[in-house]
Amino acid sequence: MNECEFYRVVLGLREPWEVKAVQVDVPEEKVEVTVGYKEGTLWACPESQERLPVHDHVERRWRHLDTCQFVTELVCRVPRLRLSDGRVWTVPVPWAEARSRFTSLFEQMAISVLLGARSLKTAAEWLRLDWSAVDRIMKRAVERGLSRRSLEELRHLGLDEKSFLRGQSYATVMVDLDPEAPRVLEVVEGRSTASANAVLATLPPAQRAQIEAVAMDMSAPYQAAVAEVLPQAAVVHDKFHVSKLMGEAVDQVRRGEHKRLLGQGDERLKGTRYVWLYHPDELMARLGDDPARHEAFEALALSNIQTARAYYHRLQLLEFWEQPDIEEAQRFFLHWYQEAQRCRLDPVKKVATTLKEHLLGLLQYFKHRITNAVTEALNGSIQALKANARGFRSFANFRTRILFFLGKLNLQPL
Repeated sequence: MNECEFYRVVLGLREPWEVKAVQVDVPEEKVEVTVGYKEGTLWACPESQERLPVHDHVERRWRHLDTCQFVTELVCRVPRLRLSDGRVWTVPVPWAEARSRFTSLFEQMAISVLLGARSLKTAAEWLRLDWSAVDRIMKRAVERGLSRRSLEELRHLGLDEKSFLRGQSYATVMVDLDPEAPRVLEVVEGRSTASANAVLATLPPAQRAQIEAVAMDMSAPYQAAVAEVLPQAAVVHDKFHVSKLMGEAVDQVRRGEHKRLLGQGDERLKGTRYVWLYHPDELMARLGDDPARHEAFEALALSNIQTARAYYHRLQLLEFWEQPDIEEAQRFFLHWYQEAQRCRLDPVKKVATTLKEHLLGLLQYFKHRITNAVTEALNGSIQALKANARGFRSFANFRTRILFFLGKLNLQPL
């Protein structure tokens, strides 16, 4: 088997395609494989299937998998046909997709490298490509994956915001909340009603009509967008956002009280900022096996200080999510609300008022049982992408990276 036959076999070429020549440049560590076709071949018209002669050629070059560490490129004078309407059509080649400058086999390998690499720069160095070439491979993979994506089983969405540049630059992230296969569906610049409208409108009409519920925080722009684009869908306010609001209220009380106590020479709240923010289960784990630490916190939590009272209301609210149905949840909340309003702690009272205004969205949890826990986990992965990339210069690059790594797309060329 000579070198031309070898490359014909490994490239999987079939008639009329054939390898015409192979040139090896040892000093440059490069292999150039010239591919052509048998003379006199007639090509099928893409519309009528009529066999047509070649009109002219266009020379193309593709990067292929390395040969023994030598960079390998395919070169071909690709035939073009003159169609009946006068248009000139380029015959597709079997080793690469249209408009790509890489063979399908090379793209498959490059995508695998990108998925495993820490950053685009690292992948580019390993592939011996420049940054823009690797970026093009990634963008093509995302476009390919989006065109193949199935949304037939989509029922529950999550909406959240995510910063992507320093300052006040945000993006709206739409997530499929399927617990078996959570994924980012789309990312749109901004966090306004228009941004939320735009991200929801990326779903085909048939899929929009089948959405049952959307988990989100209490953002008015997001609620307005859902009401406009998905009028049949319920808005479910996320319990993690509620917990965050209550945690912030407890911290406001703590900071004010800590300042007053320090003025009296009392340092009992010193170093306790994060203690009050942990979920009870996590707090017990962080306190460890030291009985003294547990006793000290228990004494603090059971004291009559304002921070402990605010913490009590936060713990009580956690039981809201454990109620068996909407009716019991509503009764529980109204009782909690009345206690919170009588506590004389302004931050807690303010949160209680906010939650009452959004009670319908809170109660929808008991019908749909969805949260943005999946979204929060994906937001952590997005943050890792940002850290590895050391930020993004454009929103387009930010969106591409998120969909490439977190969209669960079929990225590989056929």
